[in-house]
Amino acid sequence: MDEGADQAREPANGAAYFGRETKALRDALGLSQQRFADQVHYQQAQISKVENGTVLASEAFAEAMDRVAGTPGVYARLRAKLSKQGHPEWFIPYVELEKAAAKIEDYSNAFIMGVLQTEDYAEAVFRAAHPRETEAQLKYRVEVRLRRREILEREAPPLLWVILHESVLRTVVGSPAVMAGQLGHLLAMAASPHVSLQVLRFTAGAPAAGLPFILLTQADGTTVLYSETTGQGQVNDSTTAVQYWSATYERMRASAESEARSLRLIHSIMKEHTNDQHAEPA
Repeated sequence: MDEGADQAREPANGAAYFGRETKALRDALGLSQQRFADQVHYQQAQISKVENGTVLASEAFAEAMDRVAGTPGVYARLRAKLSKQGHPEWFIPYVELEKAAAKIEDYSNAFIMGVLQTEDYAEAVFRAAHPRETEAQLKYRVEVRLRRREILEREAPPLLWVILHESVLRTVVGSPAVMAGQLGHLLAMAASPHVSLQVLRFTAGAPAAGLPFILLTQADGTTVLYSETTGQGQVNDSTTAVQYWSATYERMRASAESEARSLRLIHSIMKEHTNDQHAEPA
């Protein structure tokens, strides 16, 4: 899913804004970066990254700031608000559902889903979609996308089940080197008990769905469907739609290679990209 497709203008940099607020708090408390790091129980290097706007502070970091400042929820709410910046308005409902999901089932037939993208792959996707943007604009788009990885880093991450059409693995996004790195990242992520990958091969024939879609299930068992058209996204909680697309996903799961065979195939295609990377030009 390409949540960046409909951004008509560059939003404010949320990470930089929160960084300035962090430094302002530290200055108000009269603390050096190291002493502030001791107070919030983080490394000084992490304080520096947050203040410089290199990364958006984590939810836990913001909560630690509230504890030190004695401001219940103020920085946590600010961080939550800023974390939505950089996404078009129509994509925010999906981002919120993704953050709270207990299970995410994704079918991708164009690009690897954002949560599993490497920095280089994400940059190549955005560069192709927005060729006239500046390096700073592209960098910010990438930073916003990589922020979504946080769902897999929390204490109780969702079960992420992804079916990748073989074309996604073979399409050279960026360069063979970028693809080799991206597929290596997929293999590393698949080592987690919370991530399952399957490949729908060309030889499986026509897929049951011609477009990508995602099913998100919350802790209470409620499931919604997310799909996109050009420049728009739609969350559908209709029982009929959810049942139909859940059944479609099960058919695709049955047609795809097993997890073990899928990982061997990803590894094989990764080696092909690696060989292409080192091949002599014609």
